[in-house]
Order: sequence, then structure tokens, then C-alpha cells
Amino acid sequence: MSAKVQNVGILAMELYFPSQYVDQVDLEKFDEVGTGKYTIGLGQSKMGFCSDREDINSICMTALHRLIEKNNINLHDIGRLEVGTETIIDKSKSVKTFLMTLFAKEGATDIEGIDSTNACYGGTAALFNSINWVESSSWDGRKAIVVAGDIAVYGKGPARPTGGAGAVAMLIGPDAPLVFDCGVRASYMTHAYDFYKPDLASEFPYVDGKLSIKCYLSALDNCYNLFCKKMRKENPDFKGLLSLDGMLFHSPYCKLVQKSLGRVCFNDFLNASSAEREKQFPGLSQFDNHKREETYFDRDVEKAFMVYSEKLFNEKTKPSLHVAKNVGNMYTPSLYGGLVSYLVSKSPDQLIGKKFALFSYGSGLASTMYSINICKDMSAGSKLETLINSLNDTVAMLEKRQCVDPQVFSDLMDVRTQNYHTAPYEPSGSIDVLFPGTYYLVRIDEQRRRTYERKL
Repeated sequence: MSAKVQNVGILAMELYFPSQYVDQVDLEKFDEVGTGKYTIGLGQSKMGFCSDREDINSICMTALHRLIEKNNINLHDIGRLEVGTETIIDKSKSVKTFLMTLFAKEGATDIEGIDSTNACYGGTAALFNSINWVESSSWDGRKAIVVAGDIAVYGKGPARPTGGAGAVAMLIGPDAPLVFDCGVRASYMTHAYDFYKPDLASEFPYVDGKLSIKCYLSALDNCYNLFCKKMRKENPDFKGLLSLDGMLFHSPYCKLVQKSLGRVCFNDFLNASSAEREKQFPGLSQFDNHKREETYFDRDVEKAFMVYSEKLFNEKTKPSLHVAKNVGNMYTPSLYGGLVSYLVSKSPDQLIGKKFALFSYGSGLASTMYSINICKDMSAGSKLETLINSLNDTVAMLEKRQCVDPQVFSDLMDVRTQNYHTAPYEPSGSIDVLFPGTYYLVRIDEQRRRTYERKL
């Protein structure tokens, strides 16, 4: 392609979440913890989960197949397929190779891309790879698809309520309704042992909870300040959060997202001049000499800026938390579940011309803040309406899920744990409870080869 294409971004999206969930109020009682520990302390309402009938391959195939069907995609028009996940069930064979079974039926095999892995950041890495490809000299005119999926499970204990599961599939190309800003991505990458999975025989991670929060907020500080610096090069009048219509975050749990929006306001406060502080941040002068790196666990700072930012949070961030609150942490799709939630919270007319920032974080650690614009072009407006209508149908399926008793949930998790590395193996989870169109695991043979079918 000779000329650089314009308005590269997301043309269509599809979200998958499991058909079963456990209610966090019931889980509080079952775990014999204080009332509100999960629902208020974590900000969670329901947690989706998968039985042993679903794995990372099946949930990604489900999301991809739905995207293809609902958007009538010609598979020969796809030139790149990228996957982001941290749910590793094979140290060599990628999830992308399983997804190629959908393309092979049509003889579509000339498709670049492979898996990206680093905790919850892999989906963003896959997305950037695809955006970069469309904008590069290597682009051949076809579109790209990004699939991000994970099954987040924890052992019995305080971390288990922060689990979840899901997958998102995104169609990437030019003339999109959701357009990525060029040249203003701000990344922060360094080494940390906040969350990691060194035991290949287990689904469960090693987690340092306090360090994990510090790493997340430190990455947010670094990304946000660099993002603002780069934005001001493009637009000297850019004023951080006040210049954005929305701010979306990776959501390990919803309460951390609310604290993060307060943290963004704290950064705006520190960056403001004395005159600006008095005008924009009345009553907060006691924090004038506070330093970012000394305040990650400062409850006074946290509380003050959460109170200050409450209205901004309700306007710019809370609409993005519907899926996270009702499904839990999906890891790599988490941020993009937030994007889905944000989009369906408003009408197309309310979104046209808006700009919002997204913060992606993956432990270990990798993080980036970037921005998306809702294109003002009339043809893009029609595409936006189609995209939102499709997502509304998907999000409505939250109400069609089956609520499972915590004891049943615990028993199903025990089955997953006990058989995680078993072969040959035939899953025992119910197929009847799955949504129509869901791929599920039929068996694992003695050579650990997996077979899948799709529920009609």
C-alpha cells in the first residue's frame, strides 16, 4: 500500500463471559468474612467462572467465532490474527494455532501474528502489534483481529474473590469509529515480583498483594505524567483529566479503579501551579509538599482525593465498570471489557467526537496509557451505531447467566485444580449450562491433544 491509511482503530468488538457466576454477597457468607468485604471493600458484585469444560482455547474460539458471525467477516479479508493471554496450557503451541481452525475451513491460512504474554498486558501488546501493522509498510490492505482472553482463578483464601474469566475479540482496520491517537502512547516497564506464575503445574499465581498495589499505582503515575507530557506537545492546552471525556483502567477489582482515578487527580494536583491548586483543588493545600513515591499507602491522600474526584469518577470512569463488577477480573480482556461497558453506557450521539484515555497494566511489570477518539466522520458514525448495538446484545447476556451456590462453585474449582495437569482426561462439567455458540473441551488424549466442539 502506497499511502498511509487514516483513522486506524477498532471496527467491531465481541465480548465473551462465562454462563455461570457466583454472587459475592453469598461468597462473603460462605467464606465467613465480614459483610461488605468483597462487595464494598473490593467493589465487586458477581464473579464469572469456568468449569473444566472451558479452557483458554475454547473461550478465545467462542469470542472469535461470534465476532466473525455477527459482522459477516470474510476470512480471506483477515491478514493478521494476534492473541494476548497469560493462561498458558502449552509451553510451545500458541492459542492462535487453535483459532486458525476457524480459518482453515475456508482455506484462509496466509495470516500473520502469534501470542503475546505478560500478565494482563498481553491483550494490549497484541492490539498495538495489529495497529502498527495496519499503519506500516508491511500492510497488504486486509484487516486484523485481536483476541484477548484469560481464566483468572485463585486458591481458597482472600484472593479468590478477585478472579473472573472472559475473552474479547476486536476487528482492526482503517476508517474505524474508534480511532487510536498516534504518537502519544506512554509506557512504563520494569522488573517486579508482584504477581507471577512460576509453577507450570498449577493455575494459581504467586501474589504479593501490597507490592502489587504499589506497582500498579507507580506505573499509573509514570504513564499518566508521560502521557500528559506527550499530549501537550500535540496540544499545548491539554489539561490532563479535565481534557478527557473518559478514563478507563485495567480492573483487578473495581475499588482499585476508583482509587486510581483519585490518584490521577492527585497527580494533576502535584503538577499544578500554586494559583491553579487554589482554584482547582480548594481545601487540599495540606498536601502541597507530598511526594508521589511516598504516598502509595497514605490513607489521608487516598481518602482526600477519592472524595475530591467522586463527581469526576461517576462521569468519566464508573460507566466503564459494569462488566468488571459483574464478571470479575478477566486479566488481558479486563481493560477492553471496560471499553465495552463505557460504549454501551451511552448513545452513539453522546459519544461522537469524544476522547478517552486507557491505562493498561500487567504485573511483572508492563504498562501503557494511550487514547482513543470517537471519529466524527459520518460513515464512522454509522459504524459506531452498529458496533454499540452489537455490544448491547452481548452485555444483555449478563442477565441470562446462571447463579451458582458458593459450595458448588468451590467444588467445581476443586475439580479444575485436581485435574489441571491430567491426561488423558474427559471433563465432567455440564454442557447444558453453556450459552449457545460456546466452544467446550471434549477430551484430552494420552498425548495431551485437546478436542473441542461447539454447542449449538
